Amino acid sequence: MPHLPARFAGIILSFAPLFVHRSWRHAQALLIGAILCPGRRTVASVLRITGRARDRHFVNTHRVLSRAAWSPRSAARILLRLLVEAFVPHGPVVLALDDTIERRWGRRIRARGIYRDPVRSSGAHFVKTSGLRWMSLMLLAPIPWAGRVWALPFLTALVPSERACRERGHRHKTLLDVGRQMALQVRRWLPGRDLVLVGDSAFSALLFLDALRRGGVTAITRLRLDAALYDPAPPRLPGTIGRPRKKGVRRPTLSKILIDPGTLWQQVSVPGWYGMGERKIEITSATAVWHHSGLPGVPIRWVLIRDPEKRFEPQSLLCTDPARDPTQIVTWFVRRWQVEVTFQDVKSL
Repeated sequence: MPHLPARFAGIILSFAPLFVHRSWRHAQALLIGAILCPGRRTVASVLRITGRARDRHFVNTHRVLSRAAWSPRSAARILLRLLVEAFVPHGPVVLALDDTIERRWGRRIRARGIYRDPVRSSGAHFVKTSGLRWMSLMLLAPIPWAGRVWALPFLTALVPSERACRERGHRHKTLLDVGRQMALQVRRWLPGRDLVLVGDSAFSALLFLDALRRGGVTAITRLRLDAALYDPAPPRLPGTIGRPRKKGVRRPTLSKILIDPGTLWQQVSVPGWYGMGERKIEITSATAVWHHSGLPGVPIRWVLIRDPEKRFEPQSLLCTDPARDPTQIVTWFVRRWQVEVTFQDVKSL
């Protein structure tokens, strides 16, 4: 083990139980080199930065990632524990879930697929790209010495394309399936903590939201302005025949509430508005049941947002915990901007 400060060495040694002694010597060199390495963190770059570029047995370092038996899921659990202890020892643990595409080509890369490129596409222009789709779960934690919120990835899973699963005879899992499993896995890792999961409109699905709500995870996503909202189902009277009701009376859509002159708006200040400092906005909020035929009804608190200076289009959010404060919901959601910054920083290396 290189001579490192005791506190720094203690963090690295937390991952030692994942490896046998022979693999751990190479794994710790990879970990230290990845921290020190500028640019792309390839194994060759790691060997150069740690002074082992002329090592005769350099292939053993490659085998840590290709052949050595160790559990990345267990490593993610250890990393999450260290991050929570350092940055969020108390209060809600705010997580972000998002997918990214790694542009890769080659005959041996069997899990790749053809996807919509979210960076180069627009509403009127559709661009496809080939690569691997990864789902990443991140901790959105305020970093004291940085004065901002950082997205800290700790658990990443590959989402193979439908064609790759069909060729291997495996059941295809959608993004929502993988995201649900990752979020509920963290729920088991952090029992007793208040978990808040922030996602974009891709995770605004009733089955996904209902599964997280039942699992004890609060989800915050975007909500369509034309979503079907209802009152809660009335109490079931004794002696009533038939299935219990799932919803009550239909409510006006958010698009109608937006243009209604009788809507009461509240002006609030949101810190860290998409990385641009504090922003004053107007919000209105209420509780309802979001329901669609054939799907479970989910009790939500919706928040409608508009800019008094009309610098952005009105938008709406939902939270699966109706008791949450509307301003806090918006504050947690705008932290998601750090996810895009994190992905951009990683891709630029």
